[in-house]
Amino acid sequence: MIKKGIILAGGHGSRMSPLTKAVNKQLLPLYDKPLIFYPLSILMLAGIKNILIIVNKGQLNQFRKILPEKNNLGIKIEYKEQLKPAGLPQAFTIGEKFIGKDNVCMILGDNFFYGQSLTKILKKNSVFQSGAKVFLHPVKNPQNYGVAFLNSKNKVIKLVEKPKKTKSNLAVTGLYFFDSKVIDLSKRLKPSKRGELEIIDLLNLYKSKKKLKAEFIGRGGAWLDTGNVKDYYSASNFISTIESRQGLKIACLEEIAFNNGWIKKNNILESIKFYGNCNYSKYLKSIIK
Repeated sequence: MIKKGIILAGGHGSRMSPLTKAVNKQLLPLYDKPLIFYPLSILMLAGIKNILIIVNKGQLNQFRKILPEKNNLGIKIEYKEQLKPAGLPQAFTIGEKFIGKDNVCMILGDNFFYGQSLTKILKKNSVFQSGAKVFLHPVKNPQNYGVAFLNSKNKVIKLVEKPKKTKSNLAVTGLYFFDSKVIDLSKRLKPSKRGELEIIDLLNLYKSKKKLKAEFIGRGGAWLDTGNVKDYYSASNFISTIESRQGLKIACLEEIAFNNGWIKKNNILESIKFYGNCNYSKYLKSIIK
């Protein structure tokens, strides 16, 4: 069972400049909540309570204002600063002490996931002994992503980063499960031509050992990369539409914690006091009525 999760919330956010010149991208509002709430909610839905958030140097206090280590969510949050972004696998060397000998889930701080069966998929896949697992989702523009090629038995036979031409439309999303060997394997990686450690290279190491498996985010699910302004606002509009239609909130952290039995009514009352008079607080009040 995976009990630890890492949210990689560093990076320059250059594709969203000038919005990200003063504020970390993960703290920008995705509809009515900070973007960081969404990947955090995925870890919580998977039953993960020990979480490391990796942020840029000098931005720690910005995150602590909205997600303090001592929180009303029944989870343990730790922070580490990333001195200089050097690729996704860097998260595992930064988080070496945090991971220890445990399996770990990593999610990118700008990824949005949604789906009716998502919680069931997460919990089912969080129970594994060794190796690595990627989550795939079909996309219309695979040339913009890392792409997986599968055989007839749905085994990963090839991974290609941003192929110019491809017969596969299965993008590798920003959600990964790894065993503790990920630390040593990440240390073996060498920077690519762009000077960064590549997640595809790390996954290929697992594939070479026949330790890489794939899971699908079902057709009814959604995965959105909010890395540029257009996709960011598309995701925001999607959330607005769903929440307005259903009257339910996506990525309400306190609701997830309450449903998991991690917190009680008084914790939600403390959160309401923390957030103040806003629609999010009104929603929290409706949970405990």
